[in-house]
Amino acid sequence: MDKVVEEVEKTKREWDEAYAKTQEHVKEIQEYGKSTVEETKNKNSLPRLNGLAQDGLALLNSLQFNLDLHAPQLPTDEEVQSAKALLESWKSQCQSLILSLRNANLQAKDNMRKTAQKERELLLGGGEESTIRRRNLQTKAGMTSAAESITESLRRTRQLMVQEVERSTSTLMTFEESTGVLRKAESEYKGHRSLLMRTRNLLSTMQRQDVIDRVILIVGFVLFSCAVLYVVSKRIGILKLQRTVTAAIRAGMAGKPDVARRAVEEGINHAQFPGNVVPKVGIPLEQPMHDEL
Repeated sequence: MDKVVEEVEKTKREWDEAYAKTQEHVKEIQEYGKSTVEETKNKNSLPRLNGLAQDGLALLNSLQFNLDLHAPQLPTDEEVQSAKALLESWKSQCQSLILSLRNANLQAKDNMRKTAQKERELLLGGGEESTIRRRNLQTKAGMTSAAESITESLRRTRQLMVQEVERSTSTLMTFEESTGVLRKAESEYKGHRSLLMRTRNLLSTMQRQDVIDRVILIVGFVLFSCAVLYVVSKRIGILKLQRTVTAAIRAGMAGKPDVARRAVEEGINHAQFPGNVVPKVGIPLEQPMHDEL
């Protein structure tokens, strides 16, 4: 079966059920108020019955709209025409229900007026029945006031509970916000902690490198100082030897035995300098010798 046909059939079934329930509510409204006050209180109140009847009418209107929406989508023209005819009959039934509801409310008001008048006559009349009825009314009035006070206290309790729930909700929201802030701070702390660890490692590496550099500088300076001292000491010995040799040569050339003797006393062997060495020096005797340093 087509889905549109199924939807139309479902709408028809729902219409029959809703129409029957609405008619029952209208009949209850029409019969409302014929019994006594005690019996009337045990039944649904008139506003409640009117509310149920209005809900039924609203449901019937929605079902009409649903049928009007699906009627043109039926597969055959015959079914379309049948659905449109059914829709017109539904509209007329709704109008009759609205009129019946209005007349039922008028009848209910009339019934309540007649029942109240009868109750008033019974209360004002003499006899044991009227006395018992007045006592029952007084007892029920006290019970009603007690019930009203209990209802009021329950209403206040409910209001306090609602306030507590709202306060608890706001507290939970605050806790959630604080938890989010703490998590964010923890993540930032972890990032800073890793950065601090890397910085500490870099500082340790730099300190070790600084110590190594200082040791290298000190060792280099010591080696350099030793080299300088060695060169200076060698240079001083060479100059002293050169001066001594020059003095010995001058003494030999001039024929001064005292100078040669002094050279021998200072540790210079005169025999190591033959006569043919002097011309090879290439330095005039009158030219003084200079220190290359």
